[in-house]
Amino acid sequence: MTAPPIANQIRRLRFDHGEMTQEGLAQACGVTRQTIIALEAGRYAPSLELAFRIARAFGVGVEDVFQWKETE
Repeated sequence: MTAPPIANQIRRLRFDHGEMTQEGLAQACGVTRQTIIALEAGRYAPSLELAFRIARAFGVGVEDVFQWKETE
């Protein structure tokens, strides 16, 4: 299985926001800590709704959290 072509800044944003824990972000977004772990590792592409929830938890736009990686 290949990784989704979506990069993210979740880990950096968590630390920029008072070293928010994975559990804290998960609770703010209504998902499990395992979901946040998989997202940070690039093993999982979020739904559009989850992408917006995560961005809102950080008070930023979706494109500040997620970036499309061009594939050749």
